[in-house]
Parts: sequence; C-alpha cells; structure tokens
Amino acid sequence: MPVTFSAEDFDRVFDSSVIRRAQSLIALGFVKDVTLHGETIDGLVEDMDGTRRTTSITPEKKGSRISFAERECSCGERGCRHLAATALAALGKFPQLRKQAPKQLIDTIIPAGERPPGPPSPPRIRATGRRPKAANILLPTLPDAPEPGATILERKATPVLRLRRVHGPDEQNRQRMIDVLTLDFDYGGVRVDGADEQQFIRVRSGGQISFIRRDIAAEAEALDQLRQDNFVQMRVADGKSARGQRVLVYRGQEAAAKWHHFVAVRVPELTAQGWLSHIDANFGPQLAENVGNLDVRVEDGEAGTFSLEFGVEVDGERIPLLPILENLLNKGGIDAAQIVEGEIITSLEDGRVVKLPADRIRRLLAVMGDLIESAGRTTEKGLVLPVGAAATVLELEDVLTTSWQNAADIEAYVERFRGEPDIIPVEIPPEFKASLRPYQQHGVDWLQHLASYGLGGFLADDMGLGKTAQTIANICVEYAAGRLTSPALIVVPTSLVANWTAELGKFAPHLKVVVLHGLERHEKREQLDDVHVVVTTYTVLTRDIEEMKILPWHLVVLDEAQAIKSPEARATRSVCQLKTTNKICLSGTPIENNLDELWSQFAFLMPGLLGDRRGFTKRFRTPIEKNGDPVVRAQLVARIQPFIMRRTKQEVATELPPKHIILRRISLAPDQRELYETIRGTLYETVKEQMAERTLAQSRVIVLDALLKLRQACCDPRLVRIGNATGVESSAKLDDLMEMLNELIPEGRRILVFSQFTSMLDLMKPRLAEAGIPFVELRGDTRDRATPVQRFEASEVPLFLISLKAGGRGLNLTSADTVIHYDPWWNPAIEAQASDRAHRIGQTKSVFVYKLIATDTVEERILELQQRKAELASIAFEDGGGMAFNADDIDFLFGSDRDPEAEAA
Repeated sequence: MPVTFSAEDFDRVFDSSVIRRAQSLIALGFVKDVTLHGETIDGLVEDMDGTRRTTSITPEKKGSRISFAERECSCGERGCRHLAATALAALGKFPQLRKQAPKQLIDTIIPAGERPPGPPSPPRIRATGRRPKAANILLPTLPDAPEPGATILERKATPVLRLRRVHGPDEQNRQRMIDVLTLDFDYGGVRVDGADEQQFIRVRSGGQISFIRRDIAAEAEALDQLRQDNFVQMRVADGKSARGQRVLVYRGQEAAAKWHHFVAVRVPELTAQGWLSHIDANFGPQLAENVGNLDVRVEDGEAGTFSLEFGVEVDGERIPLLPILENLLNKGGIDAAQIVEGEIITSLEDGRVVKLPADRIRRLLAVMGDLIESAGRTTEKGLVLPVGAAATVLELEDVLTTSWQNAADIEAYVERFRGEPDIIPVEIPPEFKASLRPYQQHGVDWLQHLASYGLGGFLADDMGLGKTAQTIANICVEYAAGRLTSPALIVVPTSLVANWTAELGKFAPHLKVVVLHGLERHEKREQLDDVHVVVTTYTVLTRDIEEMKILPWHLVVLDEAQAIKSPEARATRSVCQLKTTNKICLSGTPIENNLDELWSQFAFLMPGLLGDRRGFTKRFRTPIEKNGDPVVRAQLVARIQPFIMRRTKQEVATELPPKHIILRRISLAPDQRELYETIRGTLYETVKEQMAERTLAQSRVIVLDALLKLRQACCDPRLVRIGNATGVESSAKLDDLMEMLNELIPEGRRILVFSQFTSMLDLMKPRLAEAGIPFVELRGDTRDRATPVQRFEASEVPLFLISLKAGGRGLNLTSADTVIHYDPWWNPAIEAQASDRAHRIGQTKSVFVYKLIATDTVEERILELQQRKAELASIAFEDGGGMAFNADDIDFLFGSDRDPEAEAA
C-alpha cells in the first residue's frame, strides 16, 4: 500500500508562497502528467514560459509524520512549485494516496477540467498570526473559472511597465530606497497583475458577468523581453512584493548604467512596440525630455587668465556640463560610454538621464582632457586657464556654441589668432645699429604682439636668418618704450657667450651688458641695478639658481632652447623657476628626437599650453609618434602655431645662393669590410639577447655602444678599441677625404670638415701634414674660439676641422663654400645647422655640402632614419608627421643587404 498523506503534510516541506503558486499551476492546467509507480509519484509540469520540468517525489512515513525526503526536479531545486504541484495533483488523481480530508479541499486540488460546473465556494479561514497551513492557502485562492456557456472575451494583452522607487532590500539585504520595475497587463481597460496566474479575468458589465481569457503566451513573451534586458527578480517573497507582484531590479556595479540605458533607450523602444509605461515621480533615473545645445561661456579672468564655463540646456534649465565631462574622462573617455544610435547616455548630478550627441562629446573630450589638466583652477561650473590656452577656444567653436560674457580682452586675443593674426608693425629705435630685413622686422613685430598679451614666443627660423639680431632689436624696442625696468636675461650654451656679447656690442652699444660667467660672476650679480642685459650660460644658471630665481627679470631669452629638451634635466627645472613677465625661445631645431622635447620647451615658454607631461604623452605624443595619427597631429600643430614662428631660407632669403647636397658613397676596403661584418654580427647577437631580457629603454646603453662601434668602424678601424681591429689600418673614407681635399683646395675652395669624433679629427692631422695642407681646428676643449674663426675668415688657411658638437651652431663662416660631413649624425637638423655655418646671410657663393657614406653599412641606414627625424621635426612648424625610435629600427640598423656568396663569386 502506498503511503497516504494530506496537503497539511506539505507545511514542513514547502513554503506557503510555493504552495500558492503550485495550486495556480494545477488550476491553469500546467500539470501535464502525473503517474504513480509503487510509492513514487512522477510528474511533468510546464511553466508559464513553456519550459517543461520532470519531477519525482516519494512520501515516506516517519513515525507520526510524513516525510518527502526523496524528491527531485529538473529545475535543480528541492522546494520548488513543480514538486509541490506534482504532489497536490497526485492527491486529486489517486484516491489511494489521500488521508481523510474535507471535501472542499479535495475539490480544490482536482484539475479544473474534472470539477463539477460552477465556481467553488470554499469557507473563509482567518489568519491566526502563525505560519498558515498549506490547506488554508489552497482554499480561498482559486481563480474564478467560467461556467459552461459563460461569455468568453478575447482581448489583446498590452504590457504595462511601472518604474518606481520603494523601500526594500539591496544586494546586501539592507533596507533602503531602491528602484524597481513591475509588469502588469492591460486587457482593453482591465488591468491584471503580471504575477497573477489566473487564466481568466472575471468582469461585470451592465449586470452581466463575462470572462476575459488571458493571453499567456503574449504575457510570457513580454516577461522574456525584460529578462533579456538583464532584469532579475528581487530575492524576497519569491520575487514578489507583499501584494504578490513580481518585482524586477538591476543588481551589480553596472546597475545604475543599466537603469540609464533602460529609461533612455528601452522604454522608448517598448513604447514604440505598443507597451504602456508609467514612471513615478520618485523614481531615480528620470529621462530628460528636452536637451538643448552644448555651449561654452568665455569670460576674462584675473591677469593672464580667462575662464570657460561649459553647459547644456536640459528641460529649460542650463546645467553645468563639466561634471559630466570629468565623469566620462575618469571612466575611460568616450570608449567607455554607453552610445546608442549616435547618442551618449549619461546622468546628471540630480539623477536625470540625458542623451548627448556622441560625435560632439567625442571631439569635446579630445580637447578637454589636457584643458582640465592645465587649468590653474577648477570651479563648480568651469575652468580657469592661462591666457596661452585661449587658442583652444577655436577648437571648441566647431563643437560648442560660444558666448562671450565680459570677455573683451580674451575675445580680442582669440580674434587675432583666427586665421592670420593682425600684427601691428613697431618702430625700431635708431639706437639699434642695423637695418632689419622685412622678415626680421616682422619677427620683432610678432614678438611685440605676443608680449602685449603677456605671452612668450618661439622664434625657430632657419640657421643664419638672424634670430640673434631680431632678439636684440626686440630688447631695444622694450628699452625705448621704458619697459626695460629690470634686466633682460639671455641664457646660452657656453660656446656662444662670446658671440652674443659681440653681437650686443655691435647692434646695441647703448645697452649695458654684463656676463655672468666665471668666478667673478658672484660679485657682478650684486651690481645689476643699472644693467640692461645679462648674458649667462645654462651651466651657470643651474649652479646659481637659488640666487638667480629671486631676481626680477623683464625678459628671459633661451638661445639654443633645445638645451632644455629633457624635462628631467636640471637646466630645464632651473629656467622654469625664473621670475619674468616675458619669455622667448630661440632654436632652429625645437625637436631633435621626439615630441617630449617640444613639451619641455613649452613648459617653460607657455606653462599649461600642452597640459601636463603625462596628459601630453597620452593625447599627442603616443598617437603621433607610434600611430602617425594625422588628426591628432593637426590638433597639436594648431595648438602651438600661434606661438612659434618659423621661416626658412627658401621662403625669405631668396638672395642666398643655392646649396647643393651631394651623397658621396664609399666602398669599404676588404679588411675594413671584414672587420665591420665581424663587429656587426657579434654585437647584433649581444643586442638581441639584451632586448630579449630587458626593455629597449633598459638596453639603451648596450645598443648605443654597439652602434657607436659600427660607426667608428666605418670612419676608421683605429677608432674601434677591440682586439679584432688591431692591425687593420685601411680607411676608405680617410683616403677618399684626402683625394677630395687634394682636388678641391687647388681649385680655391674653402672647406669645413665636420666629424662627431674628435679622435677622427686627430687621425686626419698626420695625413694633412703629410699632404702639406694647412688648417685650423675647433673642438669642445678649444678655449680660444675666436682665433681659428678669424684665421679662416681671413683666408689664412683653406681648411677648418670642426667637431660637430662644438661648432655645429653659433658660428658665422660665410667665407666657406664647401662643407664635408665625414660621418652622418642621427638628426639631420644637427647636420643642417652645421652646414648653415657657411650657407647663411652674407654668403655670395654656391655652397656644396658633401656627405661621406660607407655603402651597405649602418651609415646608409642612418640616412633613412634621418628622414623620419625630419618628419618629426616638422610637427613644430606645419602639419607634418613623426615616428619613434623602436625595436624595429634597431633590427634595421644592424641589418645587411650584402650577399657574401655573390661577392665571393
């Protein structure tokens, strides 16, 4: 005999809400099959979404109690509605399982199709305050079922969303206000709770009773759509509220973003499908209906500053936009934002959800990142910026509506840079003892124009176009106007001190000049009251910065400003501490290797213009150097162009004779070639091993040393200090140089020979003496620089040997008509500077520049990298590109195109 049981025995196994839902499954006909195999009851139960569950439950007598310990459902839960429905249905189908029970209860659990006509009339059972018995739950809750012949209405089920904020448990089960969604259905004006599992809705109209058949499939499909939106049922009362409603919520770290997306995107989409929606006033993320234009208000600030206040009109109210932008930047920028159909979905501080145009926000963020970093101060609504950053207003105009409020100064300033600035010519005082060429006059006008706004300028003319003369003329203008109330400080490389003092004495003899150099500088520094110009060196400035930084300077000029190309260098940190109202940088090569050098110089010249170093690297350097991004490159050019002036000889010095550049390729002698290949193969393996274990930066010393040895082997084997070089005396280059000199000097040519290696110059001297060729020399340890220059310019000797570092800049050697670069250097701008010692204003003859290149060696590969460096340098002057020095370049430099077998044949 099977074990008998009653519904009351379920009280110890199933929760009351589970019993209630099990009873609804039976009443709606979702228990598809129940069979009895011995004492085991097997069932097949269907959920409202069509999912079928197989069940198995075995009642077992345990003393006076009935146990259902052996029970299993394919849903994976042991206390589910499917098992409860199976057991209840078995009681109705198999009388042999029933204990004695009230007839009303038996009627209740028999499937509706097997019941007598007419609705049941079970007795009402009042709650006792204790947990209700299963039978008490079953009796009063059966849905009304239509009598035979009753009117059945078929109506469309319209989903109804309700979004509201209620007091309920959060993910940690703490009571707080949470946002929830409930789903109802509207049947032609009759509303039914989506969690109510009645199959029919009883309605009374005009005294007549009729029944609306619920569209279970349509309701299940609507619920499934919400599940696909990643809603979860609140884990309380089986996902229902105290009223029995199904409550859906979002959980997890992205809950807020999911709500924003649902309100801004899904609610409109569902409404378009015919759904109804109601969002309570207290619900958190309300969708802003009317979003207007993005705008920026520009206003003059304190001296040297202005402010930008960003806003957006939302529902008739102007809302600060800066918090939204900062929030997007902090989360990773535009790529981390929610974008739907070209609109970013985000929220305001008051919780309202707004949709903003993604393209405009993308372009705005591209400008905003470094603006925020360079802001001197951030207010609740906007940024306070140095006037140097005003050029960015032009970048913003394409994205935002711009309004000028109390901004006459900054608006006038920006207008001057909208296209070609309207620069007013200035009068050069007669005390300046020279006549400026038109482009030089324009350079002085430009410096004065910037100074009128308290801004600095970067004069980056080609070598030989008179940057020194323009700077001295600018100082004379300041003096004549009575503005030179404190000295102008000119900081130069040590090698150029004499040149600057001579030029100042030549062009501005009325100005009192003091040189702070050597031991006597300390005494001189105490006597600057009536001094107009102070000349010092980067070395002295760095050493004496504590004394120099407390002195007031009317103007600070950095000549060869690439001396502060390294942000970490002491010279860079020192010049940035100087107190001055005006700054000028001079250099024909602002960029020699990478864009970090440009940032370093502008950090002195225009602090904040390019943001902080980290932001600059992220926004500009990496996209340009590594990715060659043309858009970012154009943005950088636009940012710095108002503050940098670059004129080339081809543009302004049309009277200069032509400069001819000739590559003279030289094949290495056999023993020199063998030495080169031995060094190349050995060192390349060493370099590859180092780079496999370390980064390129960590391997830098090893790589540079290896490249140095290769370059030395090309110049002369005697430069290479390794055992294999002993006994190899052939130098194809030196032999070729001597042939050139023996041919050119008798023709009356006057020649400059540049080499990076002073030791190579030493190796040339015996050969020159042997050939009877007189020469002068200039190198880093030459104390008297003036004498060799004077002797060469006076035509006492036809040949000038110069080390590239010592004589590559600051010399005027226009008597020369031939320049020979014995060995190529990485940066073509450095070579060009050296060549321009001869090809500059005052030159009347054509200049021939020879570059001696050893074929199929690292020197040929350096030529290709030089082109890349030239592209990088053009960033400062035009819409050029740039490339970085990377591991692929290393492989390229150590490579070889030679075919040893072919050569042997």
